[in-house]
Order: sequence, then structure tokens, then C-alpha cells
Amino acid sequence: MSGEHGARVRVTSSRRGATTARRRPLAASLVEQTGAGELYLRGLLRAQLRLALLVLAGLAVVLGGIPVLYAVLPAARSVQVAGVPVVWPVLAVLVYPVLVAVAAWYTRAATRVERRLSAAAKER
Repeated sequence: MSGEHGARVRVTSSRRGATTARRRPLAASLVEQTGAGELYLRGLLRAQLRLALLVLAGLAVVLGGIPVLYAVLPAARSVQVAGVPVVWPVLAVLVYPVLVAVAAWYTRAATRVERRLSAAAKER
């Protein structure tokens, strides 16, 4: 068995060590709460909050608009589809794809914000 394979080699560190030694990782700046890390974190939190408030406002308008529509236009309450008031299919079926689409959009947008933060941190 000793003749089949060459000498064993023990790997003790990655080759990336030389590149990471020059540049301080963003995670280290955040954990150690350096000035730059705090600025990046504050910017990320502000952007995420803005995005979350945008999503909440949009959902409030769409979902809150349904009862407002029925309050403002009482004739809309009497509209039926296949003998069922139209509000039930709207609430039971149409709202969920909208929620899934908004969730997918929010996830992509939040990922973009995080990538921008990482790109800005790498440039420093």
C-alpha cells in the first residue's frame, strides 16, 4: 500500500490567507464595531427599513383598498361570480399570488441591498 500513493501532504491553511491579510473583512469590521463597520451596518439597516416600509405601504394600499372599495361603492358588494360574492374569490384566491410576488420581490431587493453593501465594503 505504501507504493500506490505518494507522500501524504497536510494542508494547514488556504492560499487565500495572503489576500485576506491585506484587507479587513467586512464581517470583522462589523463584529469589532469599527467606525467603518458601524457606518456600513447603519446604511444597511436604513436601506432595509426603507424597503420594508415600502412593502408594508404597498400591501396596506392593496389589501386595505378592498374594504375601502366596498365601503365607497356599495354596489360592488352585490357583484357575484357563479353565485358567490366577488369579494370571496378575491380574498381567497387572488390575494395570495400577490403576496407571493411581493415576497419574492422583497427578497430580491433585500439581496441587492446587501450585495451593494458588500461591494462598497470591498472597495474601501
